[in-house]
Amino acid sequence: MTINDKTFVPFIAADTIQQRIAELAEQINQQYAGKTPLIVVVLNGAFLFAADLMKRLTVSCEVTFIRVASYTGTGSTGQLKEILGLKESIEGRDLIVIEDIVDTGLTICDVCDQLKAKNPASLAIATLLFKPKALKKAVDLQYVGFEIDNKFVLGYGLDYDGLGRNTDEILVLAS
Repeated sequence: MTINDKTFVPFIAADTIQQRIAELAEQINQQYAGKTPLIVVVLNGAFLFAADLMKRLTVSCEVTFIRVASYTGTGSTGQLKEILGLKESIEGRDLIVIEDIVDTGLTICDVCDQLKAKNPASLAIATLLFKPKALKKAVDLQYVGFEIDNKFVLGYGLDYDGLGRNTDEILVLAS
């Protein structure tokens, strides 16, 4: 697939993604049995992951959406823009933050710090992708779909300058 000036090749197949999401959902179902977590989806990138994950959750849960941005082109700016959209009171709630990718850790740490300031009962992070070699700030991830090398990925919600989110697989920037 070519988008603008970049070519992407297959990286993680659609069926592999769905199998891993089913495993993550089972972990969440077990760990949140008897609870009603609030699923906090970080837009735009996590929307497909969150939708497929939620379809497999059997625990009672609610969902809300927040929006942040820290990417320009193929690199993280390291600067969190304003969080928009959280209107619910999260005090005393069990939160599961759903993220598409954690690389530097800066964005998710800022998001979690802002959420923790509102006194939730607990806060867990579920990310589809994690780039440990790109990490600049330690982050405690409870649910990780796939650990990947520090390469630029696209598809299944992830974009390149706003394009390419609409695939059922994840692609990687061709070398």
